[in-house]
Amino acid sequence: MTPDTHTTPDPLLAWRDQFPILSETTYLINNSLGAMPRAVYDSLRAYAETWAARGIRAWGEGWWDMNVELGNLIAPIIGAPPDTISMHQNISLAQGILLSCFDFDGPRNKVVITGGIFPSVYYVLRGLLPPHVDLHMIPSPDGGNTVPVDQIIDAIDERTLLVPISHVLFRSGTILDVGPVIEKAHAVGAIVILDGYHAAGIVPVDVTALNVDFYLAGVLKWMCGGPGGVFLYAREDYLKTLEPGLTGWMAHQRPFAFEVENIDFRADAFRFLNGTPAIPSLYANRPGVEIIAQVGVDNIRRKSKHQTALLIDLAEAAGYEVNTVRSPDERGGTVTINPPHAYEVSRELIARNILIDYRPQAGIRVSPHFYNSDDEVRLVITAMQDILDGGAWQQHTSGHAFVT
Repeated sequence: MTPDTHTTPDPLLAWRDQFPILSETTYLINNSLGAMPRAVYDSLRAYAETWAARGIRAWGEGWWDMNVELGNLIAPIIGAPPDTISMHQNISLAQGILLSCFDFDGPRNKVVITGGIFPSVYYVLRGLLPPHVDLHMIPSPDGGNTVPVDQIIDAIDERTLLVPISHVLFRSGTILDVGPVIEKAHAVGAIVILDGYHAAGIVPVDVTALNVDFYLAGVLKWMCGGPGGVFLYAREDYLKTLEPGLTGWMAHQRPFAFEVENIDFRADAFRFLNGTPAIPSLYANRPGVEIIAQVGVDNIRRKSKHQTALLIDLAEAAGYEVNTVRSPDERGGTVTINPPHAYEVSRELIARNILIDYRPQAGIRVSPHFYNSDDEVRLVITAMQDILDGGAWQQHTSGHAFVT
Protein backbone atom coordinates (compact mmCIF):
# COMPACT_ATOMS: atom_id res chain seq x y z
CA MET A 1 0.00 0.00 0.00
CA THR A 2 3.01 2.33 0.39
CA PRO A 3 5.83 3.20 -2.00
CA ASP A 4 9.02 1.20 -1.77
CA THR A 5 11.58 2.41 0.78
CA HIS A 6 14.29 -0.20 0.10
CA THR A 7 15.52 0.77 -3.37
CA THR A 8 16.29 3.76 -5.52
CA PRO A 9 13.24 5.79 -6.53
CA ASP A 10 10.95 4.08 -9.01
CA PRO A 11 9.46 6.61 -11.47
CA LEU A 12 6.52 4.32 -12.26
CA LEU A 13 5.25 4.67 -8.69
CA ALA A 14 4.26 8.24 -9.61
CA TRP A 15 1.22 6.69 -11.28
CA ARG A 16 -0.17 5.27 -8.04
CA ASP A 17 -2.35 8.30 -7.34
CA GLN A 18 -4.23 7.60 -10.57
CA PHE A 19 -5.64 4.34 -9.12
CA PRO A 20 -7.90 4.86 -6.08
CA ILE A 21 -7.87 1.25 -4.82
CA LEU A 22 -4.11 1.38 -4.21
CA SER A 23 -4.63 3.64 -1.20
CA GLU A 24 -6.85 1.03 0.46
CA THR A 25 -5.41 -2.35 -0.53
CA THR A 26 -2.29 -4.20 -1.58
CA TYR A 27 -3.47 -4.84 -5.12
CA LEU A 28 -1.62 -7.82 -6.62
CA ILE A 29 -4.39 -9.28 -8.77
CA ASN A 30 -3.64 -7.44 -12.02
CA ASN A 31 -3.65 -10.64 -14.11
CA SER A 32 -7.37 -10.93 -13.34
CA LEU A 33 -8.66 -7.36 -13.09
CA GLY A 34 -6.42 -4.33 -13.37
CA ALA A 35 -6.95 -1.46 -10.94
CA MET A 36 -9.47 1.16 -12.09
CA PRO A 37 -7.96 4.46 -13.22
CA ARG A 38 -9.36 7.53 -11.48
CA ALA A 39 -10.25 8.98 -14.89
CA VAL A 40 -12.98 6.36 -15.33
CA TYR A 41 -15.21 8.45 -13.05
CA ASP A 42 -15.04 11.32 -15.55
CA SER A 43 -15.28 9.01 -18.54
CA LEU A 44 -18.50 7.39 -17.38
CA ARG A 45 -19.89 10.76 -16.37
CA ALA A 46 -19.21 11.94 -19.93
CA TYR A 47 -21.17 8.96 -21.23
CA ALA A 48 -24.14 9.77 -19.03
CA GLU A 49 -24.06 13.45 -19.91
CA THR A 50 -23.80 12.70 -23.63
CA TRP A 51 -26.75 10.33 -23.48
CA ALA A 52 -28.76 12.79 -21.39
CA ALA A 53 -28.04 15.84 -23.53
CA ARG A 54 -27.63 14.47 -27.03
CA GLY A 55 -29.86 11.39 -27.00
CA ILE A 56 -30.10 9.65 -30.39
CA ARG A 57 -27.77 12.24 -31.92
CA ALA A 58 -24.87 10.68 -30.01
CA TRP A 59 -24.65 7.88 -32.57
CA GLY A 60 -23.73 10.29 -35.34
CA GLU A 61 -21.54 12.36 -33.04
CA GLY A 62 -19.14 9.62 -32.03
CA TRP A 63 -20.81 6.52 -30.68
CA TRP A 64 -20.98 4.71 -34.02
CA ASP A 65 -17.20 4.90 -34.56
CA MET A 66 -16.17 4.58 -30.91
CA ASN A 67 -15.55 0.83 -31.10
CA VAL A 68 -12.88 1.00 -33.79
CA GLU A 69 -11.50 4.30 -32.48
CA LEU A 70 -10.68 2.53 -29.22
CA GLY A 71 -9.14 -0.27 -31.26
CA ASN A 72 -6.91 2.32 -32.92
CA LEU A 73 -5.66 3.44 -29.50
CA ILE A 74 -4.75 -0.18 -28.73
CA ALA A 75 -3.15 -0.81 -32.13
CA PRO A 76 0.28 0.78 -31.50
CA ILE A 77 0.54 -0.99 -28.14
CA ILE A 78 0.50 -4.38 -29.92
CA GLY A 79 2.17 -3.33 -33.20
CA ALA A 80 -1.02 -3.43 -35.30
CA PRO A 81 -1.90 -1.15 -38.23
CA PRO A 82 -4.84 1.26 -37.85
CA ASP A 83 -8.38 -0.02 -38.44
CA THR A 84 -7.52 -3.68 -37.80
CA ILE A 85 -8.88 -4.02 -34.23
CA SER A 86 -12.52 -4.36 -33.18
CA MET A 87 -13.85 -4.41 -29.62
CA HIS A 88 -16.13 -7.11 -28.20
CA GLN A 89 -17.83 -7.98 -24.95
CA ASN A 90 -15.74 -11.03 -24.06
CA ILE A 91 -13.35 -13.64 -25.42
CA SER A 92 -16.11 -16.22 -25.98
CA LEU A 93 -17.97 -13.95 -28.40
CA ALA A 94 -14.78 -12.94 -30.19
CA GLN A 95 -13.80 -16.58 -30.64
CA GLY A 96 -17.31 -17.38 -31.85
CA ILE A 97 -17.14 -14.63 -34.47
CA LEU A 98 -13.88 -16.04 -35.81
CA LEU A 99 -15.11 -19.63 -35.82
CA SER A 100 -18.15 -18.56 -37.82
CA CYS A 101 -15.83 -17.51 -40.67
CA PHE A 102 -14.58 -20.98 -41.59
CA ASP A 103 -15.82 -24.06 -43.43
CA PHE A 104 -14.97 -27.26 -41.57
CA ASP A 105 -16.43 -29.64 -44.18
CA GLY A 106 -13.35 -29.74 -46.41
CA PRO A 107 -10.15 -31.73 -46.07
CA ARG A 108 -8.93 -29.36 -43.35
CA ASN A 109 -10.94 -30.55 -40.37
CA LYS A 110 -8.36 -30.51 -37.60
CA VAL A 111 -8.01 -27.89 -34.85
CA VAL A 112 -4.92 -27.98 -32.62
CA ILE A 113 -5.25 -26.75 -29.02
CA THR A 114 -3.27 -27.25 -25.81
CA GLY A 115 -3.82 -28.39 -22.25
CA GLY A 116 -3.14 -24.82 -21.14
CA ILE A 117 -6.29 -23.51 -22.84
CA PHE A 118 -8.59 -21.21 -20.88
CA PRO A 119 -11.78 -23.23 -20.23
CA SER A 120 -14.14 -20.63 -21.71
CA VAL A 121 -12.31 -20.85 -25.04
CA TYR A 122 -12.53 -24.63 -24.98
CA TYR A 123 -16.26 -24.51 -24.28
CA VAL A 124 -16.79 -22.32 -27.34
CA LEU A 125 -14.73 -24.61 -29.54
CA ARG A 126 -16.49 -27.70 -28.30
CA GLY A 127 -19.89 -26.05 -28.67
CA LEU A 128 -19.46 -24.53 -32.14
CA LEU A 129 -17.20 -26.95 -34.01
CA PRO A 130 -19.02 -29.67 -35.97
CA PRO A 131 -18.81 -33.14 -34.38
CA HIS A 132 -16.54 -34.52 -37.11
CA VAL A 133 -13.79 -31.96 -36.45
CA ASP A 134 -10.64 -33.44 -34.93
CA LEU A 135 -10.06 -31.28 -31.84
CA HIS A 136 -6.48 -32.31 -31.16
CA MET A 137 -5.23 -31.35 -27.69
CA ILE A 138 -1.54 -31.23 -26.81
CA PRO A 139 -1.43 -32.38 -23.18
CA SER A 140 0.24 -30.38 -20.45
CA PRO A 141 2.56 -32.43 -18.21
CA ASP A 142 1.67 -30.40 -15.13
CA GLY A 143 -2.01 -29.45 -15.17
CA GLY A 144 -1.74 -26.54 -17.56
CA ASN A 145 1.27 -24.75 -16.08
CA THR A 146 3.46 -25.52 -19.10
CA VAL A 147 2.94 -26.87 -22.61
CA PRO A 148 5.67 -28.42 -24.84
CA VAL A 149 5.88 -26.15 -27.89
CA ASP A 150 7.64 -28.81 -29.98
CA GLN A 151 4.59 -31.03 -29.64
CA ILE A 152 2.32 -28.23 -30.85
CA ILE A 153 4.53 -27.79 -33.91
CA ASP A 154 4.60 -31.52 -34.62
CA ALA A 155 0.80 -31.75 -34.41
CA ILE A 156 0.21 -29.08 -37.06
CA ASP A 157 -0.14 -30.70 -40.49
CA GLU A 158 -1.88 -30.35 -43.86
CA ARG A 159 -5.21 -31.33 -42.26
CA THR A 160 -5.01 -28.48 -39.75
CA LEU A 161 -7.30 -25.53 -40.29
CA LEU A 162 -6.96 -23.60 -37.03
CA VAL A 163 -4.45 -23.35 -34.18
CA PRO A 164 -6.11 -21.42 -31.32
CA ILE A 165 -3.47 -21.26 -28.57
CA SER A 166 -2.53 -19.02 -25.65
CA HIS A 167 0.38 -16.61 -25.82
CA VAL A 168 0.71 -16.68 -22.00
CA LEU A 169 -0.76 -19.55 -19.97
CA PHE A 170 -3.35 -18.38 -17.44
CA ARG A 171 -2.46 -20.69 -14.54
CA SER A 172 1.28 -20.04 -14.37
CA GLY A 173 2.11 -17.01 -16.52
CA THR A 174 4.34 -19.10 -18.79
CA ILE A 175 5.04 -17.43 -22.14
CA LEU A 176 4.83 -19.80 -25.10
CA ASP A 177 7.36 -19.35 -27.88
CA VAL A 178 4.69 -18.78 -30.51
CA GLY A 179 6.92 -17.67 -33.39
CA PRO A 180 7.87 -21.19 -34.51
CA VAL A 181 4.23 -22.29 -34.11
CA ILE A 182 3.05 -19.53 -36.44
CA GLU A 183 5.79 -20.36 -38.95
CA LYS A 184 4.86 -24.05 -39.01
CA ALA A 185 1.16 -23.28 -39.31
CA HIS A 186 1.68 -20.96 -42.25
CA ALA A 187 4.04 -23.42 -43.93
CA VAL A 188 1.22 -25.98 -44.14
CA GLY A 189 -1.59 -23.49 -44.76
CA ALA A 190 -3.08 -23.37 -41.25
CA ILE A 191 -4.35 -20.28 -39.41
CA VAL A 192 -3.30 -19.20 -35.90
CA ILE A 193 -5.67 -17.54 -33.44
CA LEU A 194 -3.45 -16.32 -30.63
CA ASP A 195 -5.07 -15.63 -27.24
CA GLY A 196 -3.02 -12.85 -25.69
CA TYR A 197 -5.30 -11.99 -22.78
CA HIS A 198 -2.51 -12.62 -20.25
CA ALA A 199 0.12 -10.92 -22.42
CA ALA A 200 -1.30 -7.60 -23.62
CA GLY A 201 -0.12 -4.75 -21.43
CA ILE A 202 2.59 -6.69 -19.59
CA VAL A 203 4.55 -8.51 -22.33
CA PRO A 204 5.64 -6.58 -25.44
CA VAL A 205 3.71 -7.84 -28.48
CA ASP A 206 4.18 -6.99 -32.15
CA VAL A 207 1.46 -8.73 -34.14
CA THR A 208 2.86 -7.43 -37.43
CA ALA A 209 6.32 -8.86 -36.75
CA LEU A 210 4.78 -12.15 -35.61
CA ASN A 211 2.68 -12.24 -38.79
CA VAL A 212 -0.06 -13.83 -36.71
CA ASP A 213 -3.44 -14.24 -38.38
CA PHE A 214 -5.57 -13.18 -35.42
CA TYR A 215 -4.75 -11.88 -31.95
CA LEU A 216 -7.42 -11.85 -29.25
CA ALA A 217 -6.84 -10.09 -25.95
CA GLY A 218 -8.54 -7.63 -23.65
CA VAL A 219 -8.18 -4.51 -21.56
CA LEU A 220 -9.66 -6.17 -18.44
CA LYS A 221 -6.36 -7.28 -16.94
CA TRP A 222 -2.97 -5.68 -17.49
CA MET A 223 -4.40 -2.79 -19.52
CA CYS A 224 -6.56 -1.55 -16.60
CA GLY A 225 -9.58 -1.05 -18.86
CA GLY A 226 -12.25 -2.96 -16.97
CA PRO A 227 -14.80 -5.52 -18.18
CA GLY A 228 -16.40 -5.56 -21.62
CA GLY A 229 -13.26 -4.73 -23.58
CA VAL A 230 -11.96 -7.71 -25.53
CA PHE A 231 -10.18 -6.78 -28.73
CA LEU A 232 -9.87 -8.77 -31.94
CA TYR A 233 -6.95 -8.01 -34.24
CA ALA A 234 -7.27 -9.39 -37.77
CA ARG A 235 -4.44 -9.29 -40.29
CA GLU A 236 -5.33 -6.89 -43.08
CA ASP A 237 -5.80 -9.52 -45.78
CA TYR A 238 -8.58 -11.15 -43.73
CA LEU A 239 -10.42 -7.84 -43.51
CA LYS A 240 -11.07 -8.16 -47.23
CA THR A 241 -11.86 -11.85 -47.53
CA LEU A 242 -13.48 -13.51 -44.52
CA GLU A 243 -17.23 -13.39 -44.06
CA PRO A 244 -18.33 -14.00 -40.47
CA GLY A 245 -21.56 -15.88 -39.99
CA LEU A 246 -22.00 -14.28 -36.57
CA THR A 247 -22.45 -10.75 -37.85
CA GLY A 248 -24.78 -7.77 -37.85
CA TRP A 249 -25.57 -4.45 -39.38
CA MET A 250 -22.45 -2.67 -38.11
CA ALA A 251 -20.39 -4.87 -40.44
CA HIS A 252 -22.37 -3.64 -43.48
CA GLN A 253 -20.99 -0.92 -45.74
CA ARG A 254 -24.45 0.66 -45.86
CA PRO A 255 -26.12 -0.16 -42.52
CA PHE A 256 -28.74 2.54 -42.81
CA ALA A 257 -29.90 1.30 -46.20
CA PHE A 258 -31.48 -1.59 -44.23
CA GLU A 259 -30.88 -4.11 -47.02
CA VAL A 260 -32.24 -7.49 -46.00
CA GLU A 261 -31.14 -9.87 -48.74
CA ASN A 262 -27.35 -9.50 -48.70
CA ILE A 263 -24.62 -7.98 -46.58
CA ASP A 264 -21.85 -6.03 -48.27
CA PHE A 265 -19.05 -6.36 -45.72
CA ARG A 266 -16.76 -3.49 -44.87
CA ALA A 267 -13.03 -3.99 -45.51
CA ASP A 268 -11.78 -2.77 -42.14
CA ALA A 269 -12.18 -3.69 -38.47
CA PHE A 270 -15.94 -3.07 -38.69
CA ARG A 271 -16.11 -6.31 -40.68
CA PHE A 272 -16.01 -8.31 -37.42
CA LEU A 273 -18.64 -6.27 -35.60
CA ASN A 274 -22.26 -7.32 -35.31
CA GLY A 275 -25.03 -5.58 -33.38
CA THR A 276 -25.16 -2.54 -31.13
CA PRO A 277 -21.95 -2.25 -29.05
CA ALA A 278 -21.87 -1.71 -25.29
CA ILE A 279 -21.10 2.00 -25.36
CA PRO A 280 -20.65 2.43 -21.57
CA SER A 281 -17.88 -0.19 -21.59
CA LEU A 282 -16.06 1.63 -24.36
CA TYR A 283 -16.08 4.82 -22.30
CA ALA A 284 -14.77 2.92 -19.26
CA ASN A 285 -12.15 1.00 -21.25
CA ARG A 286 -10.39 4.07 -22.64
CA PRO A 287 -8.54 5.63 -19.64
CA GLY A 288 -6.59 2.44 -18.86
CA VAL A 289 -5.52 2.02 -22.47
CA GLU A 290 -4.32 5.62 -22.55
CA ILE A 291 -2.26 5.12 -19.38
CA ILE A 292 -0.62 1.92 -20.65
CA ALA A 293 0.28 3.73 -23.88
CA GLN A 294 1.90 6.54 -21.88
CA VAL A 295 3.78 4.29 -19.46
CA GLY A 296 4.98 2.00 -22.26
CA VAL A 297 4.89 -1.79 -22.23
CA ASP A 298 8.69 -2.00 -22.45
CA ASN A 299 8.98 -0.05 -19.19
CA ILE A 300 6.26 -2.19 -17.61
CA ARG A 301 8.00 -5.38 -18.73
CA ARG A 302 11.35 -4.28 -17.32
CA LYS A 303 9.85 -3.71 -13.88
CA SER A 304 7.74 -6.87 -14.08
CA LYS A 305 10.80 -9.03 -14.66
CA HIS A 306 12.39 -7.56 -11.55
CA GLN A 307 9.35 -7.98 -9.32
CA THR A 308 8.46 -11.49 -10.47
CA ALA A 309 12.07 -12.54 -9.85
CA LEU A 310 11.85 -11.03 -6.37
CA LEU A 311 8.62 -12.94 -5.73
CA ILE A 312 10.16 -16.23 -6.81
CA ASP A 313 13.26 -15.68 -4.65
CA LEU A 314 11.19 -14.82 -1.59
CA ALA A 315 8.74 -17.70 -2.09
CA GLU A 316 11.52 -20.23 -2.53
CA ALA A 317 13.37 -18.87 0.51
CA ALA A 318 10.17 -19.46 2.48
CA GLY A 319 10.06 -23.04 1.22
CA TYR A 320 6.98 -22.70 -1.00
CA GLU A 321 6.42 -24.49 -4.29
CA VAL A 322 6.50 -22.11 -7.27
CA ASN A 323 4.60 -23.13 -10.39
CA THR A 324 6.08 -20.45 -12.63
CA VAL A 325 9.10 -20.80 -14.87
CA ARG A 326 12.34 -19.28 -13.57
CA SER A 327 13.59 -17.95 -16.92
CA PRO A 328 12.54 -14.27 -17.09
CA ASP A 329 12.12 -14.41 -20.88
CA GLU A 330 9.62 -17.27 -20.53
CA ARG A 331 7.70 -15.69 -17.65
CA GLY A 332 4.78 -13.30 -17.97
CA GLY A 333 3.63 -11.00 -15.18
CA THR A 334 2.26 -13.65 -12.83
CA VAL A 335 4.01 -15.82 -10.26
CA THR A 336 1.96 -18.78 -9.05
CA ILE A 337 2.89 -19.84 -5.53
CA ASN A 338 1.59 -23.03 -3.93
CA PRO A 339 2.20 -22.95 -0.16
CA PRO A 340 0.59 -25.49 2.16
CA HIS A 341 -3.17 -24.92 2.43
CA ALA A 342 -2.97 -22.59 -0.57
CA TYR A 343 -6.71 -22.03 -0.94
CA GLU A 344 -7.21 -21.21 2.73
CA VAL A 345 -4.15 -18.95 2.72
CA SER A 346 -5.55 -17.10 -0.30
CA ARG A 347 -8.81 -16.40 1.55
CA GLU A 348 -6.97 -14.98 4.55
CA LEU A 349 -4.77 -12.80 2.35
CA ILE A 350 -7.91 -11.30 0.82
CA ALA A 351 -9.38 -10.80 4.30
CA ARG A 352 -6.26 -8.79 5.08
CA ASN A 353 -6.78 -6.60 1.99
CA ILE A 354 -3.95 -8.26 0.08
CA LEU A 355 -5.73 -9.02 -3.17
CA ILE A 356 -4.62 -12.09 -5.13
CA ASP A 357 -6.47 -15.11 -6.52
CA TYR A 358 -6.30 -18.90 -6.41
CA ARG A 359 -6.41 -21.47 -9.20
CA PRO A 360 -6.72 -25.25 -8.71
CA GLN A 361 -3.71 -27.34 -9.79
CA ALA A 362 -1.57 -24.22 -9.60
CA GLY A 363 -1.85 -22.18 -6.40
CA ILE A 364 -2.01 -18.49 -5.48
CA ARG A 365 -1.48 -16.16 -8.41
CA VAL A 366 0.41 -12.98 -7.49
CA SER A 367 0.68 -10.38 -10.23
CA PRO A 368 2.32 -7.04 -9.45
CA HIS A 369 1.96 -4.24 -12.00
CA PHE A 370 3.87 -1.05 -12.78
CA TYR A 371 2.17 0.82 -9.90
CA ASN A 372 3.09 -1.77 -7.24
CA SER A 373 6.09 -1.33 -4.97
CA ASP A 374 8.71 -3.89 -4.02
CA ASP A 375 7.53 -3.51 -0.41
CA GLU A 376 4.13 -4.85 -1.50
CA VAL A 377 5.83 -7.82 -3.12
CA ARG A 378 7.67 -8.53 0.12
CA LEU A 379 4.48 -8.06 2.12
CA VAL A 380 2.52 -10.82 0.37
CA ILE A 381 5.18 -13.45 1.17
CA THR A 382 5.56 -12.24 4.75
CA ALA A 383 1.79 -12.43 5.16
CA MET A 384 1.70 -16.00 3.82
CA GLN A 385 4.29 -16.98 6.41
CA ASP A 386 2.35 -15.27 9.20
CA ILE A 387 -0.93 -16.91 8.15
CA LEU A 388 0.64 -20.37 8.14
CA ASP A 389 2.70 -19.89 11.31
CA GLY A 390 -0.21 -18.40 13.26
CA GLY A 391 -2.86 -20.81 11.97
CA ALA A 392 -5.14 -18.08 10.56
CA TRP A 393 -5.67 -20.21 7.46
CA GLN A 394 -7.81 -22.57 9.55
CA GLN A 395 -10.65 -20.03 9.57
CA HIS A 396 -11.27 -20.82 5.90
CA THR A 397 -11.57 -24.62 5.86
CA SER A 398 -15.34 -24.93 5.77
CA GLY A 399 -15.70 -24.69 1.98
CA HIS A 400 -14.67 -22.89 -1.16
CA ALA A 401 -15.98 -19.51 -2.23
CA PHE A 402 -17.77 -19.40 -5.60
CA VAL A 403 -15.36 -16.74 -6.90
CA THR A 404 -11.73 -17.60 -6.14
